[in-house]
Amino acid sequence: MLPTFIAIIAIIAIAAVFMLWAISTQRKLVVLDENINNAMSQIGVQLFCRFDALTALLNLTKGYAKYESETLIETINSRRSVITAKSTPDEVLRQEGVISGALGRIALVTGQYPDVKTDPTYIKAMDAVQTFENMVRTSRLIYNDSVTKLNREIRLFPVSMIAGMLGFRQRKYLVE
Repeated sequence: MLPTFIAIIAIIAIAAVFMLWAISTQRKLVVLDENINNAMSQIGVQLFCRFDALTALLNLTKGYAKYESETLIETINSRRSVITAKSTPDEVLRQEGVISGALGRIALVTGQYPDVKTDPTYIKAMDAVQTFENMVRTSRLIYNDSVTKLNREIRLFPVSMIAGMLGFRQRKYLVE
């Protein structure tokens, strides 16, 4: 009777330790996943601000090349989408491509009209675009670092045994 009782207690203790480990692992994976979602949201906010600065630049160039500016504003607004915590790296890259294309076309306009480059509003707007570009770059690094931490944790034994059952999957990196 005593050996059976000890065996039952041992099984209960092992089950309790396993449950505590599983709960602890799930919480750690949730934190890592939320860090990734937060980093993606930050990228979205910064891209949104960068679009606003870009729109300010385009509004400034309207006085010099009205048709080109209006066409570009329409193009940007039609291709602009909101980046959220659930966005994919591919969606971020598409948005950055839209911004890069618009900046290239603004550079063409300012090349034709050098007076634009000396306008204080233009200088301020370009500084804002550059600031948000640097912030996006930093957030991309944070995002990729967070993805590395989650992906590494998911691949390590014994977490790999339960990560899939808990719904955690490896995430994609933001690459250029």
